[in-house]
Parts: sequence; C-alpha cells; structure tokens
Amino acid sequence: MTHILQIVCNTVFSAFGVAFLVWLFWYSFKHSPDRPQLAIKWVVTGVVLWFVIKKIVPDFSEAQSGTLGGPGAIFGLISMLIIGIIMYITWRHSIIDMIASPFASLYDGGNVEVEPKPYYSIAHSKRKLSRPLEAIVEIRKQLAKFPNDYEGIILLATIQAEDMKDIPSAEMTLNHFCESEEAPPPQVVAAINQIADWHLEIVNDVDSARDTLQRIIEKFPDSPASNAAAQRIAHLGGTKKILLDAKDRRPVIVPVGIQSAGLRESISHIVPEDVDPDKATADLVKHLEQHPLDAEAREHLAILYARHHRRLDLTAHELIQLCEQPGQPSRQVAHWLNLLADLQIHGGADFETVRPTLEKIIELFPDMPVADLARRRLSILKLEIKGKEKPSPGKVMGDYEQSIGLKGDKFYSPRQL
Repeated sequence: MTHILQIVCNTVFSAFGVAFLVWLFWYSFKHSPDRPQLAIKWVVTGVVLWFVIKKIVPDFSEAQSGTLGGPGAIFGLISMLIIGIIMYITWRHSIIDMIASPFASLYDGGNVEVEPKPYYSIAHSKRKLSRPLEAIVEIRKQLAKFPNDYEGIILLATIQAEDMKDIPSAEMTLNHFCESEEAPPPQVVAAINQIADWHLEIVNDVDSARDTLQRIIEKFPDSPASNAAAQRIAHLGGTKKILLDAKDRRPVIVPVGIQSAGLRESISHIVPEDVDPDKATADLVKHLEQHPLDAEAREHLAILYARHHRRLDLTAHELIQLCEQPGQPSRQVAHWLNLLADLQIHGGADFETVRPTLEKIIELFPDMPVADLARRRLSILKLEIKGKEKPSPGKVMGDYEQSIGLKGDKFYSPRQL
C-alpha cells in the first residue's frame, strides 16, 4: 500500500512539474520580444537536460556504487561544469532581465504594452500655419488607422467648416460618424449640435439648424439630450432676429436725453413702464402652444400665475407638467418642486398644501442629497410659513409732540442733566 501511494505521489508531482514547465514555456514565449531566440534557448536546454538524465546521472550513480571508480566521477564533474557554462551562456540575459526588470519597470514602464492611439500634433501645427489641406491629409492618415476616433473626426470637420468654409463636407464627415453603430450617443449628440452651431454661426441658416436639432429628438426621444435640443429649437426665433440684425445693420437714432432731470418735480414720465403681466402671460401661452417642451418659458409662466394672477392651481399644473416630462434630470425636477413650494408659501398656502410638494421630492429621490434638503426643510416648514405671514396690526400709538428737545426757553447743560 505504501509503495502504491509513493507511485501515485510521484506521478502527481511529475504531472504538476510538467504542467509548470509547459506554462512557463508558454508565458515566456508569449511575452518574449524575440520569440525565435527563445525557442532556440529552450531547444538547447532540452538537449542538455536529456544528456544529464541519460548520461550524467547514471555515471554518478555507478561512481557512487563503485563500478566506475574515480575517473567516472571526475568525468561527471567536468561534464556538469561544461553544462553549467552552456546554460549560463544560454540564459544569462534572461536571468539578468528577470532580476533587473522589476527595478527598471519603475522608470520605463516595463513590459506593459502602450495602448495605440492617434496623434494629431502635426495636423494642429499645419492648421496654425494656415495650411488646412495639409492638416486634412495628416488627419486622414491617422483616421485610416483609427477610423472611429472622435477627436480626429471632429478636428477634420472643424477644419472643413471653419477654415475652408465647406459646411456640406463638414456635415457629411460628422453624419458618417453619427450613422456608425459604434459611435457613443454622447458624441453623436455633440456632433449634431456642432453642425447646428455651424449653420447658425457661419451661414446664418436658422432653418437648417432647426432641422439638424430635430434629428436629436428623433434619434434619442425622451432623453435629456432631446429636451436640451427642444429648448434650443424653442429659442431659435430670437437667434434668427439677432442674426438678421447683425447682417442688416441700420443706424440707431438715439433721442436727446432729459435735461436737468434732478430739478424737476416728478420724473415718473421718464421712468420705463413695467412689462404688462397679462400680455407676458398671453405671449408665453402662445409660445408654449408652438413649443410645448420649452421648460424655461413654462417655468416663467408658472411664476407669473403665482405672483401676478394669484392662481396657485395653474402654477402647480405647469410645474408638475415640467416634472412629468420624460428625460428630465433629477436635479431639475427637485428644483421645480422646491420652486412650487416657494410659490405656494409666498401665495399664502397652508402647511397641508405645501407639505405634499416637499414629500414628493423625498418620494422620487429618497437616496439623493435633494431628499435630505427636503427633509430638513419639512422640519422647519411651519416656521417658514409663519415667517411669510403678514404681521397682524399692532396697537395704535398716540400722537406726541415732536422735537421736544428743541423747544423751550431754558437751556439745560449736560452737567445740569
């Protein structure tokens, strides 16, 4: 039984040894910078090991048993010395590298492979020297190796649009990138927005910019990117007016100012009139009929409903509608709910009306900092509401004679007082 156990143990250890040698050979071969030379080293090592096992070990065994005597032992020692020299010559560089590489890797990075990436320094230099065509050639060389590199694609399109004023080519370059299945959505959104910017800034084409931004809404519906694109589309009307004014500059006639305004009894006729809240409300309602996703206009309308029309129900309707729009970021939703609570408090709402508004923040975002702020505000909500209440009229004091100290014929000095 002991002999069988010894055979099993020897077999297991031999198998582990062979597996370790195979792994060591494969690992060193995979990470070697000179694989043919490494293969030759392993072949030489294998021949030497075969010679040791077949010749040297039996000779030493016979020398120890007394069969060969002294000459056999001397031959074995000389053979081992020669084998040691051969192994030293074969593996000396590998052993030195194995010992020194941990220290050298602290300075040169060791055997870690450098991630290949494109370099556009030459293209930037050519562009600064006003050589856009040469810069484009350098960029295309890098894009041939890295076809989906966003930095190179946006640089190429920028040179085409801004340096060469070739908007169609720049748009074609970015559209080709946006249609790729490997393009990340944030980069696609940035590329489409860049095309819209070029339509506005270079060719003053608001309609093309609107069509370009509409692509974001169609490609990424109910997302923060589509909401941002909707905001830009809603405000393109003002952009168009600015562009037209910049293109068609007319002389501005400045009227003569009021002379000696400080000597007049009243300057009410020269103070600018406030904006009519009713007209502003009507304009915002009309604007939202055309652009229902314009969050800025809807928020302004909700404030007008609360502060000028005293309609907290309409205010809540507008702000809740904003919160329920898909794709809105949590920070913005919390801002609108806090704004609703502010307007309710300023409008005279009671505790039971304001409390659900703040509790909605905690319900929607229980693990976010905005929920902690809402809980803190709930704890002092009654004091906040009380602080906004109008003070009750106090007691009416009587009329007293004014300037008492300046009246009378007698003068009192400080010493007499």
